[in-house]
Amino acid sequence: MAEGVKNKQSERTTGDTPEPKEVDECCAPSVSESPGVDRLVESTSLMSPDELVQNEEIYEFPPASNIIVQRYEGETYNDKMHGEGVAHFQGGQVYKGVFSEGLLHGLGLYTWSDGVKYEGEFVANVPMGHGKYTWLNGSSYEGDVYNAIRHGTGTYRCADTLVLYRGQWHRGKRQGKGVIYYNQDQTSWYDGDWLGNKREGWGVRSYPSGNVYEGEWRDNSRHGAGTMRWLTLGEQHTGTWRNGVQHGQGSHFWFVKRPPGSQYLQRNQYEGDFVLGERHGRGSFSYASGEQYRGDWKKNEKHGKGKFTFTNGRSVEREFVDDHMLEVPQSGPDGPHQPPSGKPTYRMPSQGHASILGPYMELDIDFLLEELPKSRRPSELKQVEFVVFRHVTELRSIYSFYSSLGHAGSPDNVFLLSRLQYWRLLRDCKVHRHGSTLAQLDRLVPEEIVSPYTGILLPRLISSLVSVAYHTYHQALESQTNVLAECFSRLMQDDVLPNAKNVKGFLLGSVERVGVAMSYMETCWKIYQAIISEDRHTPSADHALTCRQLLLMFKDLNLLDTKLTTRKLLEVIGAENPDPSNLSYCNLEQEVTFLEFFEVLLGCADVTRDEEAEEPPRSIHRFFSRLFFPAYEHGRRLDREVLDERCRQKARLRVALAEAREKARHREEELKAEEEKRRREEESGLAQSEAEEEVDGSSPLGSSTSLAPTAKREKQLTSKGGLD
Repeated sequence: MAEGVKNKQSERTTGDTPEPKEVDECCAPSVSESPGVDRLVESTSLMSPDELVQNEEIYEFPPASNIIVQRYEGETYNDKMHGEGVAHFQGGQVYKGVFSEGLLHGLGLYTWSDGVKYEGEFVANVPMGHGKYTWLNGSSYEGDVYNAIRHGTGTYRCADTLVLYRGQWHRGKRQGKGVIYYNQDQTSWYDGDWLGNKREGWGVRSYPSGNVYEGEWRDNSRHGAGTMRWLTLGEQHTGTWRNGVQHGQGSHFWFVKRPPGSQYLQRNQYEGDFVLGERHGRGSFSYASGEQYRGDWKKNEKHGKGKFTFTNGRSVEREFVDDHMLEVPQSGPDGPHQPPSGKPTYRMPSQGHASILGPYMELDIDFLLEELPKSRRPSELKQVEFVVFRHVTELRSIYSFYSSLGHAGSPDNVFLLSRLQYWRLLRDCKVHRHGSTLAQLDRLVPEEIVSPYTGILLPRLISSLVSVAYHTYHQALESQTNVLAECFSRLMQDDVLPNAKNVKGFLLGSVERVGVAMSYMETCWKIYQAIISEDRHTPSADHALTCRQLLLMFKDLNLLDTKLTTRKLLEVIGAENPDPSNLSYCNLEQEVTFLEFFEVLLGCADVTRDEEAEEPPRSIHRFFSRLFFPAYEHGRRLDREVLDERCRQKARLRVALAEAREKARHREEELKAEEEKRRREEESGLAQSEAEEEVDGSSPLGSSTSLAPTAKREKQLTSKGGLD
């Protein structure tokens, strides 16, 4: 009865150290001053800490062995504790539960001398299986236990700090998937990956202030790709992080409150390089006033060469020092003008002449000119500028028309064209019917980050259309002398002018539905990004959804029924094909932009209407709030449950393997004990025989007393010889 549960150590805490203070979080870059305009509202600097992450005091328990049982009350078998009983151990520990052959084996309650308790399963004196630890201060752990430590899936509650962790454990530490709540209101939490008690991998961190970070972690710090939203400041940063601050490529938004009908953007936006939380390197800043700067940055200020575009579309290229333009252009009634004679004027590389479009409407098509022979580039650029100049009035009108789609009326009716509206323009002009998908056309102009909210100025739109024209018609017109001009002229005459402003589609083509549809667009954009990034760490401009993935999404979410059949869904996808009922037009490997994805959802809302008389806004609200969003969340929940069940199965398998190994060890020990017993019996018999033989040898010959032993010895030898 010498085996039992070992005395607990005097200190049963892990090596968990307090998590460090976090800034809630990180330096949010401020909006800089733009030359030629009033200074915009400056945003944040370094924020004060929002919280101190509590020290999570967690206890560890040593394996059980080697204590002395002082008293036992209960069932026995073969003089061993067996069945239900109560054992009192030296040192004050008490065990009440099931015994097996003298060991703690089965369900039981073990209480240490200081009152700490474990209630659950035991295997051969060791807590193993499912159990619950309870400490004197009210803290507890309930879940899987392996070799007396937390291992598997379980829940830890700390009574002092109100920390609650629910998730996976490995050798006594948080590791795997898990969610932790840092306060009683559960407004401060982290849900994601863990490694060695630290946030490591992908996870979402919500702070008491309402600020949220979603992305990659390393060593308890934001590290890798992620998005931080500052609720109180109205800011958002998406990009690369290092040791808790922005470092690398990223986009930062400053959201601005403006009155309805305003011509300006609802946010300032910076896209480019960050170094240790500051704008540093190359980057582009789009101001809420409509201006834009592209160029060099140093410690949150414009510093170096850069191009500044004013609200009227005119631009200048200048040297900037400490956030200020060294040479400010003269201004007139309609804004800044070309600098006086003798001042440097912006010319495109290899341009060789002053653009007829003016210095503020240059075409950004260097990547196209590089595909042409160097000797032809000046002529090609000049001729395509002539074609643009002929159509500039129509292009301005088209820009104004599409940039206003989805907006309420405005006194000046001037808006910035979004990427979503640009996609709609290309589809209305039927450019995608020339053998290229909308996603392929979207990649012609390099962009670091593509989203439906990205703003496009008029010069940028014209440059994109020139690129689309060349991609579409250059093979048919490659024999022409000025291929860029011929391609753009062909695009304008055959595609743009006949079809522009004839808005189609389920979103922007209907005034009555666009308002309610836009309220669901942001959530749908997140879902779109989640789907295309399932096999990738982060979505990029080169990634797009395919029709096959779209069909599988509807199937997996159980959205297909008697109304929304597979055929009907394919018809919705091909609604803008020449013959929507002809399913041969549908290519399952065709890529789908977000506009097409969102319009398919809106088309499905029409198909699933309860009644023909149901108004489109009501059907859209019902489809998203009652069908699509709940189905998507249910699917994600099922995926998490499947993952959790797999973890539990692995934990049960580990316990079963441990029990099997323990039984095998006991059986091996029993066999060894039996073999040792037989060996000792043989040695004892042999020793007794030798002793009797010695006694026989010391007796006188012929005496009657020696006859019996001699005969007995001969009988034993005869018997042994027979056995041999």
